[in-house]
Amino acid sequence: MGKRAQGVTGWMLIAPALIHLAVFALWPIGYVVFMALHRWPLLGDVHHYVGLTNFHLLLADRAFWHAMLNSALFTLTVPVNLILALALASLLAQPLRMRGLLRTLYFLPVVTSTVAVAMVFSWVYHPEFGLLNYGLSLIGIDGPNWLGDPRTALPALMMMSVWKGLGYSMVIYLAGLSAIPPELYEVAALEGANAWHRFWQITVPLLKPTTVFLAVTGVIGSFQVFTAVYTMTEGGPLRSTDVVVYHVFRSAFERFHLGYASAQALALFFVILAVTLLQVRLLRKEVAQLAA
Repeated sequence: MGKRAQGVTGWMLIAPALIHLAVFALWPIGYVVFMALHRWPLLGDVHHYVGLTNFHLLLADRAFWHAMLNSALFTLTVPVNLILALALASLLAQPLRMRGLLRTLYFLPVVTSTVAVAMVFSWVYHPEFGLLNYGLSLIGIDGPNWLGDPRTALPALMMMSVWKGLGYSMVIYLAGLSAIPPELYEVAALEGANAWHRFWQITVPLLKPTTVFLAVTGVIGSFQVFTAVYTMTEGGPLRSTDVVVYHVFRSAFERFHLGYASAQALALFFVILAVTLLQVRLLRKEVAQLAA
């Protein structure tokens, strides 16, 4: 087979993936850019080219940047998730009884519908009949109105997010732990290193690429949170849980400003793009350090 025939065969093999990428990724992104340059009401076919006006409005929109701040605060769930997941993975990597069952139970929230989880946690957080406030009352603490108080609504959503995503990070860490040669721990033990030193000097450094991957993808996912906010708080109370994606949704489908919502979506896109580029840079750095 000649080089030309090989090239044609290669393009034919990747054509389905390219078509899927073009239809479901590149075309929507391009259309969002087109809409962001127009005043585009949801109801009606009349739209007008306004250039960068939507982006100028975005820079002065305090409500949008407040939503961006809430999304940034939501990313604080990532380090909490990583610490708990690493501790849990280290425990479940040991030869425990029913280890497989425990791993399955911790992973179940990951594959459970976010809407179902949000509805359950709405009852858990109920100020009068919720399980959380009942538990606090047993130790003499008067629990707050978790989803009705601006001071606790966002932390309540963050706690639910950590619980739901813990199993995924745990599984990734378990995969990373299985790739560490056990001989390293044996040599360290012979040298007199205790379990704590072995963890900090062997496990944590060798899991750096895994940690970087989970941290960056976790931040990206935190900026995209929507379902829990829509189901549990609708951005309230007093916009304390108004995150970026929910703010874009309201601009498009409640205020009917598709053009302005598209500009907001592009701003979020560039934030996520910047985080992704940071991920690539950090991963390359980690690979270079391990290779050296």
